[in-house]
Amino acid sequence: MKSISSLLVASLVAAASGAHAQTTLYSQNFEAPVNFVDDGGDINIFRTVNQLYGNQPVGFTFTQPYTDETLRVGGTGAFGTGYKDPQHIAGNYVVSMLSDAQPDLLSMSFSVGNFQFLNFGLDISSIDLDRFGGPFVPTGGTAPVFQFSLFDNPSGATNQSGNGVLLDSATATGVAGPNKYTFDWTHEILGFNAAGSTNGNVTLQIDLLSGGYAAMDNFVVVASDEKGVIPTIPEPGSWLLMGLGLATLALRARKASRVG
Repeated sequence: MKSISSLLVASLVAAASGAHAQTTLYSQNFEAPVNFVDDGGDINIFRTVNQLYGNQPVGFTFTQPYTDETLRVGGTGAFGTGYKDPQHIAGNYVVSMLSDAQPDLLSMSFSVGNFQFLNFGLDISSIDLDRFGGPFVPTGGTAPVFQFSLFDNPSGATNQSGNGVLLDSATATGVAGPNKYTFDWTHEILGFNAAGSTNGNVTLQIDLLSGGYAAMDNFVVVASDEKGVIPTIPEPGSWLLMGLGLATLALRARKASRVG
């Protein structure tokens, strides 16, 4: 089961003697929401994801049109049973979104520096709401399909929702859950080519294309010279390295290895 850890800042840079040059930009297990409120059914709907998880750490911003939700796992309100997590992946909270009726989106902005790829690891699962317009998942269940799009963000602004030049995109498909209140997680690692960005600043946009409703958890975002490489993080936490600091560190290490 994922643990709740305090804010930490770290980098995993393999350069002069390592296999992969990479920098971990952000990790979030959604275990430390600020002032989570159960608006009914183990659902936080009236506070944005950014209100709950923005500034973890200071300076980080989510951008969300419409009402992406945060769900509490292990309560008793959802469907009269509470949300169940037999795989022990969710911890106490997850974020979720709707595929139809309105275009729920969630976006995050980063700098990859001079690295070529932005890699993204996460867990996805079908799940449903028993109120606020739900249920949304068809009877019998439907596998959720997410789309992830990487946009150029030359201004470096952190409040972008993804309206720049499209650099790369990918989809990820989960599985139809056993019922509307039990998670069945699929782990995904996606790689996006950021080489066409103006100055290394990019925005990653998440959209649920189909499936009715679904959840996400355990984000890890990495800038790398290799596509689809995600480091193993022993203690999931909430941490971010904005700007070019560690990217510059990695580049210096590579230059040093060439000189030496």
